[in-house]
Amino acid sequence: MLLTRSDVNKGHPAYYQDYARRLADETPGAFYIDQFNNDANPLAHATSTAPELYQQLEGDIDAIVVGVGSGGTLGGLQAWFAEHSPKTEFILADPAGSILADQVDTGRYGETGSWLVEGIGEDFIPPLARLEGVHTAYRVSDCEAFHTARQLLQVEGVLAGSSTGTLLSAALRYCRTQSRPKRVVTFACDSGNKYLSKMFNDDWMRQQGLIARPEQGDLSDFIALRHDEGATVTAAPDDTLAAVFTRMRLYDISQLPVLEDGRVVGIVDEWDLIRHVQGDRQRFSLPVSEAMSRHVETLDKRAPESELQAILDRGLVAVIADNARFLGLVTRSDVLTAWRNRVAQ
Repeated sequence: MLLTRSDVNKGHPAYYQDYARRLADETPGAFYIDQFNNDANPLAHATSTAPELYQQLEGDIDAIVVGVGSGGTLGGLQAWFAEHSPKTEFILADPAGSILADQVDTGRYGETGSWLVEGIGEDFIPPLARLEGVHTAYRVSDCEAFHTARQLLQVEGVLAGSSTGTLLSAALRYCRTQSRPKRVVTFACDSGNKYLSKMFNDDWMRQQGLIARPEQGDLSDFIALRHDEGATVTAAPDDTLAAVFTRMRLYDISQLPVLEDGRVVGIVDEWDLIRHVQGDRQRFSLPVSEAMSRHVETLDKRAPESELQAILDRGLVAVIADNARFLGLVTRSDVLTAWRNRVAQ
């Protein structure tokens, strides 16, 4: 498996399509499937997906809501339904930031934005997408898509992903604008089992500004992972450095508070591990107590923000407490995230 960059546009050598094409050219005997330009893509939907939908709904479909990644689903369905059910409208569900809804609405598009929804939305017009046949396009924000997918799980027990949330959001919006009952189809086009640590994780949603935690008006508002909510990853003094390193990688964090009897007695970070295991891997078996920093900067949650700023200015991590009860850590990144979320709200 080769990973490519997600921060570059089509035409850049690291863009996933350009990278794949170059890799195929350089590899003897390789075949580049190129789903974005391969006519077999829409043909598969014209010969299987479309007639199956038509049969299951007994030939009566008013609208189909789709997203566009390669454009194969949209192109194939349109080709089949144009012949067998001309009344069927096609509705585009597009992540906010993608250019496709602009193209449908105005025939032109501007700069690409960014979005967290995966699998649909583009920064170019896929050749296979027949956007001229789209009746209406809806721009769906990440927040709306994620919350819709979460609601789908809570209400219907369907574990679907973020692009499904986008399609369902657009389908619901379309239905609410209708003046008479209609038969509308959309797809649960991705599984939610790959989103358990993201879209279905409240902490991740808060960090992305997609779930608002009620503000307390004190320093606890800056804590990303609150200990009293069971979200803080911690270590004990007798844990091994190997165990701490595993937790850092598993939870994508760089430091852990060390707790003893509910009190923070130290902090261990990546630099502590480097200093103590460098040159001798066997030292991973050492206890955390031998590597942790015992100099802990603790602030009561009612302290002024200026005191927090002073600690962060020195490159340290602040421990936030409520009358000596540990609430959580605050890093520079946590402060930036909290400020960003306030602006977003």
